[in-house]
Amino acid sequence: MAGKFVITTAKNGEFTFNLKASNGEVILTASETYTTMSACENGIASVKKNCGANIEDQIRGETQKHPKYELYKDKAGEFRFRLKAANGEIIGKSEGYKAKASAKKGIASIAKNAPDAPIVVIEPEAK
Repeated sequence: MAGKFVITTAKNGEFTFNLKASNGEVILTASETYTTMSACENGIASVKKNCGANIEDQIRGETQKHPKYELYKDKAGEFRFRLKAANGEIIGKSEGYKAKASAKKGIASIAKNAPDAPIVVIEPEAK
């Protein structure tokens, strides 16, 4: 089973997405909520287009041109990354990882799963 993009629609009418690996783990979360389904789908298209980007290891002081993954350490001491498009806009972000190597594996998983990942839409539950 391959990875998939899961679009969640909220009761307020906004949309967001997660990229899930084949094991069901979330490997990338949308950087924002979208007001339309079309805008959310455009965000996914941008992830697919830019998922092969280079890694800018900010811990080591590296710099890369956009598109890129920015690998950094957060205030809690965990390793995280964000994917930036060619225009510099953040299009996705990761969870926190205890080890830098694990964060890099997350990036590799995105490059592997995102290009051909189908989109699944989950509707909000009715009360």
